[in-house]
Amino acid sequence: MTYTQLAVLAVVLVVVWDQWILRTRLLRRRVFWMSYAIIVGFQLLTNGVLTGLRIVRYDGAAILGSTTPDDGPPPAFGDGRILFAPVEDLLFGFALVVLTLTLWVAWGRRGVQREPMAGPPRAFLVPILAKVGGRPAAPAARDEPVAGRG
Repeated sequence: MTYTQLAVLAVVLVVVWDQWILRTRLLRRRVFWMSYAIIVGFQLLTNGVLTGLRIVRYDGAAILGSTTPDDGPPPAFGDGRILFAPVEDLLFGFALVVLTLTLWVAWGRRGVQREPMAGPPRAFLVPILAKVGGRPAAPAARDEPVAGRG
């Protein structure tokens, strides 16, 4: 399979995953698309630097565009590229973001790790924290009324 085929397949799979399997339906929410606009901006910046400086190179047989040239940067736009990076990078990045967020939402709905695993410092850290001016945090009280709230 080419990178193009894998990227398209990944997008199709995460859309099905989001809409019909986990039914988180993140892709239907405006907040997702606003957040993704920020993410894709940084993705384009990072991919642009890595591919524009030819740190990462692509074979034209695996992507929509041509092979990364040996003597200079690839085209910034056109030839299957956006800011030097192949469009497949955007598709694959989209799939990774959607997969991560759908799992986050689904696990949150199921109550995975509702109580944080962190707690007061371990006994061996108490003397170290005291030397640097820190102090161990007291464990949070549970099921007690908050001062001023009846």
